Amino acid sequence: MTTANSKARFQLGKWQHFLALGFGSGLAPKAPGTFGTLAALPLVWLLSLAGQPWLLLFIVLGTLLGIYVCGKAAADVGEHDHGAIVWDEIIGFALTMLFVPISWQSMLLGFILFRLFDILKPWPISWFDRRVHGGFGIMLDDLLAALPALAILHLLVYLSWLN
Repeated sequence: MTTANSKARFQLGKWQHFLALGFGSGLAPKAPGTFGTLAALPLVWLLSLAGQPWLLLFIVLGTLLGIYVCGKAAADVGEHDHGAIVWDEIIGFALTMLFVPISWQSMLLGFILFRLFDILKPWPISWFDRRVHGGFGIMLDDLLAALPALAILHLLVYLSWLN
């Protein structure tokens, strides 16, 4: 089944598909992962206003939920980690911003760093991406991509470049 055909099989009326597709942002015709990450921006900003513990809770619960919804959506369309499935980008970006002082500069840099690591998938991210499947695998590579982005952001905060 081609990606175009499987994209047509997503049903936004199913709550699992709606979440897996990042509230529909994953249906963008080009760069769905980037659009999924863009959908995360206001959500992460609002959660950070509520406090970092709320962002952490969102990441933990969103990861557990994501394992289910991403796996379900992928199984429903018969394609592992279909590009339109972007809930993993939303949670990955949230992890990138964890305990980082939120500003437009930190959000922009976090966005760029996360997308860079998510797209390039340097080792060991690429190793896990090829070998771990299902909903857990879909979530795992984005969580792993968030870690170096998070580390770089924290280093820049420590060096006072983002304060």
